[in-house]
Amino acid sequence: MKDELRQLLESCIENGSETDLDVLSSLLEAVEKKINRKRTTFIDGILQMERTIDKESCEITIPINPIINNNLNIVHGGITATVLDTAMGSLVNFLLPEGFGAVTNQLNIHYIAPGIGESLRCRAEIIHKGSKTFVISGEAFRSDGKKIAYATGTFFIIKK
Repeated sequence: MKDELRQLLESCIENGSETDLDVLSSLLEAVEKKINRKRTTFIDGILQMERTIDKESCEITIPINPIINNNLNIVHGGITATVLDTAMGSLVNFLLPEGFGAVTNQLNIHYIAPGIGESLRCRAEIIHKGSKTFVISGEAFRSDGKKIAYATGTFFIIKK
């Protein structure tokens, strides 16, 4: 496995464009951070998530770079959905007592504008806090402050 990986890496380094090499560097740094426990998940590392959370809200900001763009050179809608879902789920999990976790039951997103600029910021807030489910709202903004998406999510509370 290691020899094949070295060959693949060498081929990418030799044949890749500057953009390809920037992407490769970011991906390898993300894996390294996950290995060294500086990030909790690979997706957290790949997207370079910066998170702030309290009892009222959760906010996650990621840099916009070629890794997350679609073929129109704007943030892929699935990336926006992932960061919104992560912000909303993080808020629920932050509020739950030890021994419980939350999983997404339903996620509804309205895309409003293209994700362009330097960063994407997603903010989540509580709509309803129940004993079995939470309903959370989320908004995504680009670096110029324009809202690019609005979301709601329902999260099931489960015992770990």
